[in-house]
Amino acid sequence: MAEMVARTLAGPPDKPSQSLDEVMLAMDVVDTLRHQENLVSRELSEEDRDAQLLQRLRDIYHGQGIEVPDRILQEGVQALKEHRFVYTPPGPSFARTVARAWVNRGRIGRRLLAALALLGLGWGAYQFGVVEPARQRAAQEQAQEQRNRIELAERLPAALEQGHEDVLREAQVPAARERADRLLADGKAAVARSDGEGARQAINDLEVLRADLRREYVLRIVSRPGEPTGVWRVPERNPAGRNYYLIVEAVAPDGRILSLPVTSEEDGRTVTASKWGIRVSEDVAMQVQRDRNDDGIVQRNRLGEKRRGQLDVSYLMPVLGGTITQW
Repeated sequence: MAEMVARTLAGPPDKPSQSLDEVMLAMDVVDTLRHQENLVSRELSEEDRDAQLLQRLRDIYHGQGIEVPDRILQEGVQALKEHRFVYTPPGPSFARTVARAWVNRGRIGRRLLAALALLGLGWGAYQFGVVEPARQRAAQEQAQEQRNRIELAERLPAALEQGHEDVLREAQVPAARERADRLLADGKAAVARSDGEGARQAINDLEVLRADLRREYVLRIVSRPGEPTGVWRVPERNPAGRNYYLIVEAVAPDGRILSLPVTSEEDGRTVTASKWGIRVSEDVAMQVQRDRNDDGIVQRNRLGEKRRGQLDVSYLMPVLGGTITQW
């Protein structure tokens, strides 16, 4: 603004200096022209247009009770044409950009800090929500792969060999040794194809086989009061016939009643039972029934015996082999 006033005071090079009142009045004239110029027809020639502007200005100021000399009015019209009282902002430049940034440094700083804070929060969320869990999962998978490699290369083969040796020490019949050899071969084949689950299943089967070989008990016919010694069933495939069963329990050398897996021939289900029925002929069933009828006790109550190192029960009476778990 100071530059505009100074330039106006200086005036055109061919005119004498003007007073401040005249300058201010000329500026007011230019401002009035800016607001009133649209009232003048644009179809007029420049001379007619200037005359119209001068007349309009005289009417405006006369209406306000202000007497403005024509020289000042003409000076205002000329100043409007020369844009002497128009502020033209400087064009884009590095200095202007730096100056505006300095003036707005507070607002820019706050926005920059907010952007940095959001960036930091986003980076932290990404690191802790995506990168770190992925890194942990990769580390866990790598550790698991390493454990699997060690297991397949060392632990599982050693466990297979040890399980096989344990079974052979207990086995007293060829069938047990043959089964142990098959399980060992199955486990080694699983290790060769990197099937850890298959190898572990073979080890478990060897442990079950050893436990079965170590187990010993007597199959005793039940003859307690209130409990049946035997039952009979009508088979579905032969409604005219009957199947006879003796109810037995496995008694360990220390007197404990064992619970063993038993598969019913009626529905094919295998359950763990402490008592079950073994199918026998009608003659054997009637013989045992007569034994109990004599004094209420089955004197010959040993149906069979499972010895250590063997897989099967050695029966002391003829049996037909089928079993039931419910009656």
